[in-house]
Amino acid sequence: MTLLNYFINNPSTIFRLILEHLQLTGTAILASIIIGVPLGIAITRFTRLANPILAVANVFQTIPSIAFFGILIPFLGIGQKTAILVLFLYALLPIVKNTYTGIKEVSPFMIDAGRGMGMTNFQILYMVELPQSLSVIMAGVRIATVINIGTTTIAAYIGAGGLGELIFTGIQMYRNEMILAGAIPAALLAILADQVLGYVEDRLTPEGIRKKKS
Repeated sequence: MTLLNYFINNPSTIFRLILEHLQLTGTAILASIIIGVPLGIAITRFTRLANPILAVANVFQTIPSIAFFGILIPFLGIGQKTAILVLFLYALLPIVKNTYTGIKEVSPFMIDAGRGMGMTNFQILYMVELPQSLSVIMAGVRIATVINIGTTTIAAYIGAGGLGELIFTGIQMYRNEMILAGAIPAALLAILADQVLGYVEDRLTPEGIRKKKS
């Protein structure tokens, strides 16, 4: 059976697995944004915590995903819950790090100007620091999303679903068309996510910085 025939004969299965893949990745990324952005903001205020927190996040990145799944299975079992937690931890570092870096790179003159206008600390964060650092934060979200789309394929190994099901089944059955039917959509999802988030990142980049890049 050729790859094209496989796509033609199994559209509902492929579509279901694509949705599962997006659900796993999207849930993990959303959770990492909800936790990671406030955490990145917090360590700009409590700088003594920055190095320890970033070091712990770095450790999560160094653990191979298969080993990470193996460590957590005795506690959480197999399935989506374990997969989402692993994907969340993998996505946390780029989001926390970019949030921290983006806010720290905001010009002190802009912050002083805000204080001179009578802004509170919250107003400076909301009206000065976050708007100026949004493009850097989005770059972290972009990196985390692309990495997670690839890592999600391994989640099928523990019964979490997604396009990895086709890849692992194809390997076991020696069917290249099944491997490619899982790998190609996963690669296309990563490329599409990178392009869409890259566009959003560009739109959020202050005009002066955008002109320098061009």
